[in-house]
Amino acid sequence: MARTTDTALKTRDADDTLPKARLDLFKFVPFRLNRLAAEVSTALAVEYQERHGLDIPAWRVLATLGFRNDACSAQYISQCTRTHKSTISRAVTTLLHDELIERVENAADRREFRLQLTKKGRALYEELFPQLLRREDEILSCLSVQERKQLSALLGKIEDSLDLIRTSEEADAKEAY
Repeated sequence: MARTTDTALKTRDADDTLPKARLDLFKFVPFRLNRLAAEVSTALAVEYQERHGLDIPAWRVLATLGFRNDACSAQYISQCTRTHKSTISRAVTTLLHDELIERVENAADRREFRLQLTKKGRALYEELFPQLLRREDEILSCLSVQERKQLSALLGKIEDSLDLIRTSEEADAKEAY
């Protein structure tokens, strides 16, 4: 019995002298993607936060409604943007109060209301999205045109591997989210 304990202790002591394997966050792709997403989101937020008083969730609601051809549910927005439903709900309440969005009855299900931009909301969206595209261009200016294409293709491969919908047309066709 003492022999087993001595051997176990020697093995453990020997293991203590080996360098411990550890997760280097700065090489861990999920960490890097999350950090980049947070930084880019914050950089873009300057465009709509300082000038228009919108926070990130409110912009996500406006942006989702802005690129769609028809009204959609708050649940769709939550799933599409990967934002918690309570966060989207608070943003919807604020945007309704500010008359940037409105509720419309769902023709297919009268119990459900869908959301769409008001004229005021559409005007704000139309004003903001070119500014955001310019800001995106500034952020990506460190990449060549070819590198931007490669980045887009690589992100697409990851999205495909996770079975994520990549276009609004695809989402509409699958009635997803």
